[in-house]
Amino acid sequence: MRVKQRSLVTGVQRAIAGLMVLGASGTAMAQSATEDAATTLDRITVTAQSRQQEIQDVPIALQVVDQNLLSDVAAENLGDIDSLVPGLVISAVQPTQPSFRLRGVETDDFGIGTDPAVGIFVDGVYGGRGGGVLLPFVDVERIEVLKGPQGTLFGRNTAAGAISLVTRRPQAETEARATVRVGNYGKKYADAMWNIPTGENSALRFNALINNSDGWFQDGATGKDLGGENVWATRAAWQTRFGDNTTAYVTWDHESLDQNGRVTTGIVALPAYPQRPPVPVDPDDYLDPRKVKTYSDADNAEWRTFDGVSLIVDHALTWGNFTSTSSWRQYDSTNHTEEDGTNRFDLYVDSVNTENNETFYQEFKFSGSNERFDWVAGASYFNEDARQTSEVNTNTEAVDNIVRNMGIAPTPDGSLFGFTSMLAQMNGIPISLVGEKWNERFNNTLDTTSYAVFGDVIWKATDRLNLTFGLRYTRDEKDFSWLNTPRNAPGLEAKLGALEALGFFQALAGMGIPITRELLTFDMAFIDPPAMVNKGKLVRDKKSWSDWSPRFVVDYHLNDDTMVFGSLAKGYKAGGFNALQIGPAFENEDVWNLEIGLKQSFDRFSYNVSVFHYQYDNRQAIRLIDPDPTNPVDIPVYVFDTSDLEATGVDFDMRWKVTEGLTLDAAAEWIDSKYKNYVTPEGVDLDGAPTGEPRFTASAGAVYVADLGGNGQLRFSLRQAYRGATRCNAGSDLQGDCGISKVLNIGESQQRTDVRVGWTSPLKHWNWAVYANNVFDKQYVRGLNTYGHDPLGVVGATITDPRTYGLEMTVKF
Repeated sequence: MRVKQRSLVTGVQRAIAGLMVLGASGTAMAQSATEDAATTLDRITVTAQSRQQEIQDVPIALQVVDQNLLSDVAAENLGDIDSLVPGLVISAVQPTQPSFRLRGVETDDFGIGTDPAVGIFVDGVYGGRGGGVLLPFVDVERIEVLKGPQGTLFGRNTAAGAISLVTRRPQAETEARATVRVGNYGKKYADAMWNIPTGENSALRFNALINNSDGWFQDGATGKDLGGENVWATRAAWQTRFGDNTTAYVTWDHESLDQNGRVTTGIVALPAYPQRPPVPVDPDDYLDPRKVKTYSDADNAEWRTFDGVSLIVDHALTWGNFTSTSSWRQYDSTNHTEEDGTNRFDLYVDSVNTENNETFYQEFKFSGSNERFDWVAGASYFNEDARQTSEVNTNTEAVDNIVRNMGIAPTPDGSLFGFTSMLAQMNGIPISLVGEKWNERFNNTLDTTSYAVFGDVIWKATDRLNLTFGLRYTRDEKDFSWLNTPRNAPGLEAKLGALEALGFFQALAGMGIPITRELLTFDMAFIDPPAMVNKGKLVRDKKSWSDWSPRFVVDYHLNDDTMVFGSLAKGYKAGGFNALQIGPAFENEDVWNLEIGLKQSFDRFSYNVSVFHYQYDNRQAIRLIDPDPTNPVDIPVYVFDTSDLEATGVDFDMRWKVTEGLTLDAAAEWIDSKYKNYVTPEGVDLDGAPTGEPRFTASAGAVYVADLGGNGQLRFSLRQAYRGATRCNAGSDLQGDCGISKVLNIGESQQRTDVRVGWTSPLKHWNWAVYANNVFDKQYVRGLNTYGHDPLGVVGATITDPRTYGLEMTVKF
């Protein structure tokens, strides 16, 4: 770890001193809080350290989102909670290709060659690749967001942190619940639960949900709905006890998603057909996607089927506990998205990502505790078999426009297929090569095997002092392959064959016209020009990586209400491959995180604050770039990209039960994230420049519960979220994710306000609620899609959701 030891230690010493003063000053608050002993905060129990502990006793920066909070914002998947957790950003526009960022760290790649930097776990089971983790919430009890590297406790691919979902287990009593939600934009949502005891020591819990909406985009020409939701999911869980010491817990999850794909709005004014937009596009000429109509001529679609089965067996031994966790997960998905943002056939480009993924996970864990030690040890095995096809689709008319813009065709009008068709028809041959479908694709396979052994010991040195040491050894082995197939255009090939059979190309050669079948049989190489030399060839590579991930923690309880802690932890993410460029391989990512914190709780008030500094080496990314910045018109390509970065920040959260009915909460993160060693693929030196992560994000909420006596209870919820502006750097505008044009402020600060009012019947069998998310209807540009920027002169944009509202009814018995 490359750290300036003296300045870092000095900074830590000052921070510890400040936290000690803060902890001591909190005693006065404790005295005022005890004035109303009947009004106390609920205790929150978490399993962040693979043990059940109260959150205030866990020396980790973490935030818990409970079921009440999920209901307050009508959250339906992880993409709906990031505004509640400062520092967490989840891109959920495409459920089959989500991305997760925590404390400014993410893996920006949809390919199977790399792994996520934020690990997702469900009941302790690793969720695997991103395409299979953004699933509907089904019977979720709470979500624990652990910030900072969690390599020792959670394992591989938690370099930035971990998100742990905990579901409800079957209960011993009969219970049922049903919820129906209707809202604007055709929203129709329903979920149901039935808990059934199946014996003296066993119970079954079954859940089902369905979620549909029309979406809030309509095609400007046809009025057809674009976007929207269409998903249903089920979950079955069975728990039983064998004797007094053994419990088995079996779950099955199924999801079926079949909906419109991501919507892209074109932001370049188009001249009348057949005129072409100018290239390159001037950003000052961009239109505001919030104020123009959306046009599409593609069958955008997103589809996924998912199944997962897990078995958790707990057995109590005389000296501790043994837990076996087994999991099998499988999904198939397709993501078909229009890239040009127009309904012009001559500008058409789309992308299709198809994936098949199957994983198996097995973990054996032993744990125990006594007066002096609390320990966990175990071993795990993980295997992943993944298949992915990445495609680009267009047509020969659009290819002609690309050729014209690049100026590479040896014809008077700059086209190939149009000019050839004209010559054929002038010679009495009724064949047109214009408008034929054109497909290029990349096929990848991945076989991953990962082994790990780990241990974590808490030494209770004194009644107030705990020392923790943890260590995990991980070995990852990956076998990867690339296959870049030749262009697929069967209709075009048939017509070229017919022209050749008629002697057409031979006649052109006799007239000195330089058009041959070979000239018309080429690949645009939308995805990977370097792969041209390997067209049709299967290329394989196999690599392995090993890592030791330790953590050291000291926590000291100043009194029964106050704990200070310090930790040094390492995170690890396996190396990988660039799925869209043959050959390049990533080395593993390493992050060291130094953190000190203070946790203090009283009867009515609790807060947590921590100061952190991390150094992140070899961050992996795949980027779409302009391969030749000196050429105003060329085809963008995906390239291998790595960088080193470091960040210093502060995390804070609090809860305050002001009265029996009123509860306030708040959370915030300040971070200064910078590159320490990075030159972009375009050649821009960003050493010392900000990485783009905003300095400040925050969320706050207020809940008021009014007791109506014999008439039930009213619950009012108000939530506000804020995310600061993106910190631009010299390379940001090259990626279209930061900067200002005449009408667009990409990366501007964002705010969101959510409100909910609910009534619960006296016996709590009925609940009615009205809710509104993004009450003030603030929409922001998520980012630009510049895939067709240079070759076609088109740019698309995606925007955040508008105001949504609805009515919800729940019945329980």
